[in-house]
Amino acid sequence: MLPAGILAYRHQSRAAGLIPAFKGTPRIAVGGIASECSTYSRIRSRLPDFTTLRGDEIFGAPLSQPLHRYDVDFMPTLEASAPPGGPVDRATYEALKAEYLERLHKLLPLDGVYLAMHGALSVDGMEDAEGDWYAATRSVVGPDCLLSAYYDLHGNLSRRIVDTLDAFTAYRTAPHVDRIENVMRATDMLTHCLRYGIRPGIVWASIPVLLPGEQSSTEWEPGRRLWSDLSEYNRLPGILDVSQLVGYVWADEPRAAASVVVTGTNLDEQKRIAAELAQRYWDSRHEFHFGAPAGTIEECLARAMKSKTHPVVISDSGDNPGGGGNSDQTFFLQALLKAGAKDVLLGGMTDRAATDACYKAGVGAVLPLSIGATLDPLMCKPVHVTATVRHLTSVARPEDGEAVVTFDGITATLSARRRLYHAAEAFRDIGLEPTRFKIVVLKCGYLNPTMKPLANPALMALSPGAIDQDIVHIANHRRRPTWPWVADLAYTPDPYVSARIRHD
Repeated sequence: MLPAGILAYRHQSRAAGLIPAFKGTPRIAVGGIASECSTYSRIRSRLPDFTTLRGDEIFGAPLSQPLHRYDVDFMPTLEASAPPGGPVDRATYEALKAEYLERLHKLLPLDGVYLAMHGALSVDGMEDAEGDWYAATRSVVGPDCLLSAYYDLHGNLSRRIVDTLDAFTAYRTAPHVDRIENVMRATDMLTHCLRYGIRPGIVWASIPVLLPGEQSSTEWEPGRRLWSDLSEYNRLPGILDVSQLVGYVWADEPRAAASVVVTGTNLDEQKRIAAELAQRYWDSRHEFHFGAPAGTIEECLARAMKSKTHPVVISDSGDNPGGGGNSDQTFFLQALLKAGAKDVLLGGMTDRAATDACYKAGVGAVLPLSIGATLDPLMCKPVHVTATVRHLTSVARPEDGEAVVTFDGITATLSARRRLYHAAEAFRDIGLEPTRFKIVVLKCGYLNPTMKPLANPALMALSPGAIDQDIVHIANHRRRPTWPWVADLAYTPDPYVSARIRHD
């Protein structure tokens, strides 16, 4: 089923008597690069950290499945994605871009390009990485080719981006449960416009507000109401897509901000919608809050240890690898040991050396382990324990290893690489049932939809890290004046019209 807004636009096209104007089958390239990069992290993403799909490999990816439903020529180039983390090493980015552009050039001439992106990519020595990628794409395909991109809800935009793209859409849910719908909006806009000879354009309103993703979930207010009616705007004449982004707060860059982006062919209506929604978002800024009781590590742990119910699920939010955290920090582990907490499941400690040691020792072995502080030893200190190996996952490569160990009343997962232990299935797959523990500590932000119903209750620990939730106190050197850093900031929406529209 197509997203409601696209169905409405198709109906409008038929009602207006539009007939397909494109002769033949559109040639559309597919490619992109994506990662969520905290500029507060000292680790770097390099080529081995990227999953790079080339050629027809792209069509086998889950998020590419909607492409099979179109009777157009989707032509694959390169899609590179890395887990959230620190900025991307410049040489890595340049190598991936060069290969992408070479593949893109071989497909010319092209009618469109569908770009699978994220919106929070940071590259060493570069201020606007996505803008650079789009500009490079445009330099190859020329001015007449239509570019359509899709973003995460936590993406940042710039004038360069808006001046280069023709169509844009972003997730409307957090946690992100509308990934497939998002792909369908981006691709359907592109194919529809090509078929009917429509030249869409973008109007963008930047909103000087930044929030942690953990405060801006669409599962509670005000996020629920601010995103709930966006598809209704798509039903208006000349409007293809209306998207609203929280932005990515842990990128200390000038472009970091919330946004409203309206794609369409009715400039006056696009500007009206952008201004209206931007003002609504601005007026709601004081309402955003965490979806669970929040406090320091010690406060959350004390409450959990006194709780008469279980499992108490605590988010170690500052070290969340799903948002750009390192996933190797030991602040919470140190607090657990100091408090003497028992019957604890600690999920998500990344430590290649400790994991390799467990594989070498084998299941049942008792051995001394140094845990944590391997990716960023400047942030915290490792913890030394004597542990028993309870489980080793069968893997083909050592870098995929994961182990379960127990020590001092704590059951911990160790991983050779940064990976998410957010969903209940991540634990059940390695023989651990979260509901059997009194306390479950996850390196995450808001809870995964499969973990949330198990929490009894859920707590948010405002722990230190590369994605520190205490955003008012994080370093802020390159950002433009933004709320909440500037508490008395004045703002009136001033929608920006893409140069692609102005030049038509």
